[in-house]
Amino acid sequence: QVQLVESGGGLVQPGGSLSLSCAASGSIFKINGMGWYRQAPGKERELVAGITNTGSPNYADSVKGRFTISRDNAKNTVYLQMNSLKPEDTAVYYCNARIFAASMVWSDYWGQGTQVTVSS
Repeated sequence: QVQLVESGGGLVQPGGSLSLSCAASGSIFKINGMGWYRQAPGKERELVAGITNTGSPNYADSVKGRFTISRDNAKNTVYLQMNSLKPEDTAVYYCNARIFAASMVWSDYWGQGTQVTVSS
């Protein structure tokens, strides 16, 4: 069974920084793309940042220049460094990974979500 476990998040003042991490575990053979999504109250879940298995990142326009996604393939872990946070960044953040596991098919897996609140 594959699990994605997130850590980080919390409450921060506008302009502050937070770091998220997400570790995949279980019967994993290979991980393709990994990414971070967020969902604010009353809004749809949206892609924040993604990264390929070779390390190429992509970002939502709203976070470009402020957020940095990275991954450690040896640890099956993806990170999101969030700087210059704004109140509109407040949301539940979810990690996602496309994984080839013991099921012998590629599947999308999700973390449990972690709350990020930006407020003074």
